[in-house]
Amino acid sequence: MANAIKNIVLVHGAFADGSGWRPVYDRLTAKGYKVSIVQNPLTSFEDDVAATRRALARLDGPAILVGHSYGGSVITEAGDDSRVAGLVYVAAFAPEVGQSTLDQYGIVAPPANFVPEVQDDGFAFLNGEKFKLGFADDVSAADAAFLRDSQVPVAFKALEHKVTTAAWQKKPSWFVVATEDGAIAPELLRLTASRINAQTTEVAGSHVVFYTQPDAVAAVIEAAAGGSSR
Repeated sequence: MANAIKNIVLVHGAFADGSGWRPVYDRLTAKGYKVSIVQNPLTSFEDDVAATRRALARLDGPAILVGHSYGGSVITEAGDDSRVAGLVYVAAFAPEVGQSTLDQYGIVAPPANFVPEVQDDGFAFLNGEKFKLGFADDVSAADAAFLRDSQVPVAFKALEHKVTTAAWQKKPSWFVVATEDGAIAPELLRLTASRINAQTTEVAGSHVVFYTQPDAVAAVIEAAAGGSSR
C-alpha cells in the first residue's frame, strides 16, 4: 500500500444498486483502501455520470474508478475527471466516442437469456423467468430471487445515450472478463478489453462476478491501484 492509490470508487450497472459491491468493499477496506460506492439513479445517462462525478469530488486524492456492466459506460464518460488515475472494467461496456451501451451489442449480440423488458414509461426490467440464467447464474436460487425481486429499473434512454468522451483513451485500464457471463457475451468482453488495450484477467463467473468472485475482482482493483500510483 506504500505507493498505491488509496481511493477506490465503485460504480454499479443497470438493474442493480451499489449493495452488490459489498463483498469487494469488505476486502478492499480491510486492506486500508478508502472505498466509495456510487448509487446510480438509473434515470438517465447524464444523471448517472453526475452521481459518479459527485462521488469523485469528495475525494482527497487520486482514485481508481471501477465500473460493472453499464457502469463501464458511465466510467468511460466520467473517467476524464482529473482525480481518476486508472479505470477498471468488470464484465463491462467501454464505448467509443459516439457509441452507446446498446450499440456495442451490434458487435456481438447479447446471450439468449438476457431479456430486458421495456415498460410503458420507458424503464426496463429484466425478464423474471430468465433472470438467473441471464444475470446471476452462479448464485444460489434464493440470492438470485432476491436480486430479481429487488432489481432497479433503468431508463432505456440511458442505454441508448452516446458517450462524448472515452477516458480509457487517456487513462490506464484493467478489465475483468467473466467467462460465464449471461448478459454480455464473453466474446464481446474479450474484444472490448483488447480494443481498449486493457490489462485483462479472466475469471470464472457470471455477470455478477464481483459478487461471486470478490477475491479475484478485488485483486484486479488492487493491481490497478498499484499500477496507477502517482
